[in-house]
Amino acid sequence: MIEQLGSSQEEPLRRGFLFACTDDSERECLGRLLFAAEKSYGPVVIRVRRGDILFLDNIDTDVLHGPFRAVSDGSVDIQESAFGGKYRYQVKVESLGRVARVAGAKRVLRMFGLERNKPIFRDKLVGLLGILQSEWQKGGLVSQQELSPFADALADEIEAIRHSTAEVDIEEEIPMIEATTFWDFPKQSYGLTPKGDNRYAGVTPALIIFNMIWRYTEPGELVVDPMAGSGTTIDVCRAEKRRAIGYDIHSTRPDIITNDAREIPLEDESVDMVFIDSPYGDNIRYNEEAQNIGNISSESEEFYDQLEKVMRESHRILSKGKVLGWLIGDQWVKKRFTPVGMKIYERLCRYFEPVDIVCVSRRNQSSNTGVWQNRARRFNFYLRGFKYLIIVRKTVGKRIPERPRSVRWARYARDGSATHEH
Repeated sequence: MIEQLGSSQEEPLRRGFLFACTDDSERECLGRLLFAAEKSYGPVVIRVRRGDILFLDNIDTDVLHGPFRAVSDGSVDIQESAFGGKYRYQVKVESLGRVARVAGAKRVLRMFGLERNKPIFRDKLVGLLGILQSEWQKGGLVSQQELSPFADALADEIEAIRHSTAEVDIEEEIPMIEATTFWDFPKQSYGLTPKGDNRYAGVTPALIIFNMIWRYTEPGELVVDPMAGSGTTIDVCRAEKRRAIGYDIHSTRPDIITNDAREIPLEDESVDMVFIDSPYGDNIRYNEEAQNIGNISSESEEFYDQLEKVMRESHRILSKGKVLGWLIGDQWVKKRFTPVGMKIYERLCRYFEPVDIVCVSRRNQSSNTGVWQNRARRFNFYLRGFKYLIIVRKTVGKRIPERPRSVRWARYARDGSATHEH
């Protein structure tokens, strides 16, 4: 089936994006000319720019609709009342003349290796538009005279994409939000631009911050990193459309403000998220600043006393109900283990309520070599294989003891059958 929904005179585009709908939401998508997604696909939607080519996949009927063009950048709540408020990440669209409906969407998308978290670039975009072009020409649903202006416009679009610049020829996979409490990131950065400096001692994996801000903030909200290091938090926030302020006792770049994390120059309850990747002892010489907490041994209570000052300041600037993420590792040195993460968790719980703890795999530490692994086995010690990401929340009101809860557990037998009990 082919129908006319409008036309556009805007310049041709070089990227494509895939949106999904159901039978229930298709009518609203096409009626409002508004494509939308839930927060798990927010990282995709905010990357849509005005002029991008979009496609709509009805996952119930297995029909692909298109092509459309974005007439707004991807954003949040363009129409707050749309979709009953369920799909807040939205982009306004218009058709590129006529909309084709291609059956067998799964097969078509599989043919080009297309997924919702991957922008569609040159060859694949041309191929997908070619299928829609063929669909227009099938079945004699419209006359050639009626079809001609739209076919010519699409042909021009395809030709423009073929001659687009090389920079869009790189297929960037947009990260998905992690689902479990074990995070393992092979690379320090992600995307087409660097996040932080992977040569910096103790640099934070960028996808930790990516996951934190996508779970606990919205575009435009303010994230603060009191120990910004090489600026990974700032770079991730910039890519994900959040505002960011980075402080460090020793600034490494112009957009990091020189400041001690124990006194943060911000108003009370003015921040939407705090992220901290703190020293976990004096094992790394970050800089020559005498007041650097990283110069204090984590075997000393003074280390935790000083970090507790950072916790108090973070609690003060954080808005009620908002979240702090603290990345920390344990220490083993000279045959002595120090559970730094547990000590930090205990102190954080004096000010915040716990949300969760994530285990972050350590891939790039200098001891991750065959030589050190051999030493660990020979001399009976363990190399540090993970860090804790401790996630806590500032309570809205006074903390009160929780009442006993009734939980309906499913008990599974060896044969796979389940019984339920309270």
